[in-house]
Amino acid sequence: MNRLPNQSISQPVKHQHLRNYLDSRIGQVCAYLYDLAHLRQRAEMLRHALPPQCSLFYAIKANSDAPILQTLLHRTDGFEVASLGEIESVRAIDGDVPIVFGGPGKTDAELEGALEQRVMLIHVESEHQLRRLDWIARRRNQVADILLRVNPAQLPADAKATLRMGGQPTQFGIEEAQIPAMIALAQSLPGVRLKGLHLHAISNNLDARSHLAVLSHYLTLAQDWQQRYQLQFEWLNVGGGIGVNYGENHADPYAQFDWESFCGGLAALIATHRPRFRIVFECGRFITADCGYYLADVTDVKTTHGKHFAILRGGSHHFRLPVSWQHNHPFTVLTREAWPYPFARPTVRNAPITLCGELCTPKDTLARDVHVDQLRAGDCVVFLLAGAYGWHISHHDFLSHLHPERVYLNTETDTRDHE
Repeated sequence: MNRLPNQSISQPVKHQHLRNYLDSRIGQVCAYLYDLAHLRQRAEMLRHALPPQCSLFYAIKANSDAPILQTLLHRTDGFEVASLGEIESVRAIDGDVPIVFGGPGKTDAELEGALEQRVMLIHVESEHQLRRLDWIARRRNQVADILLRVNPAQLPADAKATLRMGGQPTQFGIEEAQIPAMIALAQSLPGVRLKGLHLHAISNNLDARSHLAVLSHYLTLAQDWQQRYQLQFEWLNVGGGIGVNYGENHADPYAQFDWESFCGGLAALIATHRPRFRIVFECGRFITADCGYYLADVTDVKTTHGKHFAILRGGSHHFRLPVSWQHNHPFTVLTREAWPYPFARPTVRNAPITLCGELCTPKDTLARDVHVDQLRAGDCVVFLLAGAYGWHISHHDFLSHLHPERVYLNTETDTRDHE
């Protein structure tokens, strides 16, 4: 079994629940398991640790399954969406929960749908988007509450992230130098009402100290514009951007973002800056990653050109995250003793092995040259931290393989909901 990640974020590997599931299945296993009880506890912990002036929204792009949204309803302060389809997913579980709507490519139909579905705040990403929203809102005899999304001119030198959406040329947000003109334009348009700013420039930051430096920069920008233009913002959306460490991409493969330290530092920042607006976080991956497991049986173990390979009943068409991020995803092995064949069982012991899916492409690799004590055909590989950006970013129907079973496990009552 390979070494597991630091438990400060990753779910305790509840072997009994996983084992119970395996023992209940006949034939090969390929499934997602989501621990809803753990998700409830985690969301409540994250929300309660924030200073009182902050709100925690869930970015549903990470995992938009209805049982996940239902679990997070009232355990977060609302939902962040990036399409009309996501708005409708949220409204299907609750007609009143606050929704904030981001994304650079909002169509007229999406803007109109957002107004129809009573979205609380729309994040405006360009002058054209602002003018279209004003035009649509006036035609509907409505006024849209908006935040202007800022692409800052620069970020603190120690800002650490896997992805950057700001501080450099990207499709996201409005260039910082254009914000004064955009503020004036927003104030002149009768169909919109400026409520604040949206500053979300980095993604997957694992360092709490550098993230505090980024937030301090955001607060300074917002307060400077308030003072300069005699505004009173109600909201500053600072995005998500808080990362999950999946392993080898970082100097310490087992360190996770220190939420407790971050919240303490954030309270100190608020005491120093004394902002009068609410600070909104819109986390996705950081909330749901550790509620999910992806399980795939080993269909074959073989050696080619001196390297060992395990072929899984599954792969990147179900769980694209490792291929997308180019990392070795953390996993553990659950043994399955049943062996129905009258010939030897393919096995690798005490050696590095590469875990591959069933697709006809060499890119279908979920972990490469990772040491295992033992792995046999018929055993089950359990990928951890699979609750976010797993199924939902994958190319499900490539080669028309069967979809995995998706199980929502309420471990407190030992009940299961299946999809």
